[in-house]
Amino acid sequence: MNSRYPSTPAPRRQHDGVRVAPAGRLDANTAQTPGMDRKAAINFARVGAHRLWAGTVHIHPDAKTGAHHHGALESVICVAKGRARMRSGGRLERTAVAGPGDFICVPHQAINAGASETLQCVLCRSDSEAVAVNLDIQPVEKPETVAWVDPTHPA
Repeated sequence: MNSRYPSTPAPRRQHDGVRVAPAGRLDANTAQTPGMDRKAAINFARVGAHRLWAGTVHIHPDAKTGAHHHGALESVICVAKGRARMRSGGRLERTAVAGPGDFICVPHQAINAGASETLQCVLCRSDSEAVAVNLDIQPVEKPETVAWVDPTHPA
């Protein structure tokens, strides 16, 4: 075993080399949520990843996805193109907006905040499984806008 990659034997990493998932050949056979198109780039089936899932999502202009979360997995979304309005909370009562280059980490409903441009994002999750738990909840009428606040950015 290689100490840097404890769950993957060293010989496999040494002999497989770099794995490239070509943009035009991502796998749409993954968990889906109404209003978006997810495609897998990195997962166990495609490249043997054991603790990571990465792919893309496209949300059409002016579209809202179904509310969902990804179970026990941690997720990171990076906006590549367009503007995302993310709603969160038990009744989707909070909202935040993200643009190109911004990163998002939250259970959510994604909304394309642009009326004419497809929202394109890159997704990463903490497991190779494509978990998507779609929720049937009624969102609040006027969500509260939430600023990014954490120990590093307190205001």
